[in-house]
Order: sequence, then structure tokens, then C-alpha cells
Amino acid sequence: MNTLPKKDWAATPRRALKPTDIVTRLAQLHGWTLRGDGENVAIEKTYRFANYHETMAFVNAVAFIAHVEDHHPELLVRYDHCVVALNTHDVHGISETDMDCAARFDALLQG
Repeated sequence: MNTLPKKDWAATPRRALKPTDIVTRLAQLHGWTLRGDGENVAIEKTYRFANYHETMAFVNAVAFIAHVEDHHPELLVRYDHCVVALNTHDVHGISETDMDCAARFDALLQG
């Protein structure tokens, strides 16, 4: 079960994080890396699974979280892994919402 508190992003104005904030926050997330630059910057992680069924179960859970958070990642789905990339188009960079969603996606796989 995801124990992260729900945030109301409609009540929280989104802004691009500063590069130092991005590096600090990435250090708190296991396996997430920075890719791209400028408006194409994103955080990205590859999740690995035993088979397609497990991969799709994860993808469906990510889709549910994305819907609830109103923040939708880029997904590359393969048989035994899924690459998740996050950025915030509205702010042309990486926002707190991206970091929050990354933590929520990671929490799906924590015991």
C-alpha cells in the first residue's frame, strides 16, 4: 500500500526546480537519473521484472497513480522492464510533482 500522503497539486503552483534542488532530490531517490537538458530535461528510471505480466501490472499501477496525481509520465514498456521518464511540460523542466511521482512509483515495489 502506498503510504505517501496525497498532495493537491491544483492548490500548489508548479515551478521548475533549480539544478541544485534536482541533484539533492535525485540523491534521495534510488535508481533515478537525469537525462536530457533544457526543456527536454527529465528524470528517468528503468524498472525490471520477471515477465510481461509483472511489467504490465506495474504499468497499470503507474497509470492509476498518474491519473490521481494528474501528472503523466513517459513510459517505454518491454517484456521484462519499463522505463519511466518524468518532467513537467508546464514549467519546461523538472518540478516537485516529478519527484513526488517518482517516490510514489518506487513505493509500489517496496514491501
